[in-house]
Amino acid sequence: MVLQETILCATAAQPSGSGPNLASGPGALQTSSAPHCNAFVETKDGQGGIMLAAQSDKSVLNVYNFQRDQIALKIILPEKLTCLALDQRAGCCAGGTSQGRIYLWEVASGILYNSWDAHYRQVNVLKFTHDGTVLISASEDSGVSVWSVSKLVDEDLQNDLPLPQFTLPDHTLPVTDIVCGLGPFPKCRVLTSSIDHTVKLWDLASQSLITTFYFPKPISSIVWDITERLFFASSPDGSIYQVNLFRERGTKHKGGPFMEAVGGAGVSDVIRIDEDDNAGGRKRLIDVGQPVTALSMSLTTSLLLVGTATGLIQIYDIASHQLLRTISTHKGMSISFLATMLKPPDLVGHISLSLNVASSADAKDVMPVRPVVAFHRMKDGKAREAHEVMMMLPVTDETSYANPCEYDYPESEVQRDLASFVLPTEGEPSGVLLPSRVAELETEVQQLREQLGKAKGVNDVMWETVVQRVLKQGKVKGKQPEGIDIAPMDVEEEGGRSRKRGRQ
Repeated sequence: MVLQETILCATAAQPSGSGPNLASGPGALQTSSAPHCNAFVETKDGQGGIMLAAQSDKSVLNVYNFQRDQIALKIILPEKLTCLALDQRAGCCAGGTSQGRIYLWEVASGILYNSWDAHYRQVNVLKFTHDGTVLISASEDSGVSVWSVSKLVDEDLQNDLPLPQFTLPDHTLPVTDIVCGLGPFPKCRVLTSSIDHTVKLWDLASQSLITTFYFPKPISSIVWDITERLFFASSPDGSIYQVNLFRERGTKHKGGPFMEAVGGAGVSDVIRIDEDDNAGGRKRLIDVGQPVTALSMSLTTSLLLVGTATGLIQIYDIASHQLLRTISTHKGMSISFLATMLKPPDLVGHISLSLNVASSADAKDVMPVRPVVAFHRMKDGKAREAHEVMMMLPVTDETSYANPCEYDYPESEVQRDLASFVLPTEGEPSGVLLPSRVAELETEVQQLREQLGKAKGVNDVMWETVVQRVLKQGKVKGKQPEGIDIAPMDVEEEGGRSRKRGRQ
């Protein structure tokens, strides 16, 4: 089973450039989307993946699926969107506008759940947490708001103005990017960047600021390691800074140095990141030499992908900061979105042989397309009341798409991988002898307990005998003859001191 990693990128036309496109692997799809105006969901749960791209020059949302190299659906929106977000299950889609308004739709039915004025100025970024329960918005007004999705879709609250769950109000200039850490809300952390030269780390559980990282230049985009060990922050001039969230600390104890978290003191904790700073002998700065418009990391977090305003995608090794490869397929355009994913089996031009299909035209019969309905432009009470949703029922009979594909984990491989962890090595007894070995050890423990009981009994007898003898000797020495008085007398000792002794 060989898994391949694929780069998904979106491009926008430069002011003097040619037509834009959105590319996935070797294919190219015509679109024009600004940064933060793209979203996608991978192939999973027996349904194909989809891509959404909000057009920057008109109020249109293009919908693509992995099985076709053409637009699957063109949705007319109420107004032009400046940012777009899609939750992990492709259940809800959120869009922000230049007027500070946010729209929330259900993807499967197209119902407009809510629309409200969330900020005073343009909404720059929208992000769902990984469990999809919270929507986080950032705006030109320097505000970051956290919205509860359950309250936004509540039928009883449709006539009320939505209020944020809480806000993160510590930036002083427009916020440019948001990255949500792993974990369900509120047990996840969030990174926000701004042109006020800072990146801030927030704890959603306590609704508080953990640490502020101050950079010498404004920050336009950030990317966070999936294990939350480090993050990269880029400025528009092409400088990319690496920030390690853990550092090695020396100690005088025999245990040697240990790792500790960086920061954590709250609002007063400001860590300055300098261009000449070498932490632990590793250079923190990567100079791309041209404006950076998008950042991403590989699935193994060993490679850093950098998209530039000239259409180049540069791949760096994170450990050494060396440039490994440059992809110039989209030269002359501007990279507006970068992401990585495992190559899906239903990707156009790549149909897995294990799917047993004769041609690419049969792909839709093998991997069903995820349902996407045209979004409503205004709230419709009747549609909400009917609430018709397209959904896929579980497969009960054996069909063609129930056959194994490249994402399946055969039972033989599972058993083999499990054996490598649980079976003993060559120097240890085999797993067949394990029950007999356990019985042997239990018998040995029982014998040791019996011997310990015998030794304890012998020790108790010896102790009682010694104590009885000592008591008898003490009673004999303590008896004196009757009729004899003992009078004390002084005896001079060396040193001029005297002591008393008995005289009969």
